[in-house]
Amino acid sequence: MLAGLKQQKRKVNQIDISFRTTGQGPALLMLHGHPQNHMMWHKVVPALSQHFTLVTADLRGYGDSDKPVSPPSQSLYSKRIMAQDMRELMASLGFNKFAVLAHDRGARVAIVWV
Repeated sequence: MLAGLKQQKRKVNQIDISFRTTGQGPALLMLHGHPQNHMMWHKVVPALSQHFTLVTADLRGYGDSDKPVSPPSQSLYSKRIMAQDMRELMASLGFNKFAVLAHDRGARVAIVWV
């Protein structure tokens, strides 16, 4: 369960992103779907953390991450901006190379990297 893991925040791309980390091994960023938050991964974290360093983060606008006011175009919530948030988060944690496991909205953010 993620409840035992300390929730942290990191300033990236001018907003605070909420996240938790656990495990050891290659880095794996886990991106949730809509309308969930990082807690959606709680059932798979125990098994995956035996093989990976997991980063479960709330995308901007979700969970405990910042929810900046956006113009009518919603440009501050584009998948490209959200992907930039996650790249900056991972870099700030020292992970320049990492895999991504994503669901729903998170997968649409992750596909920006392909």
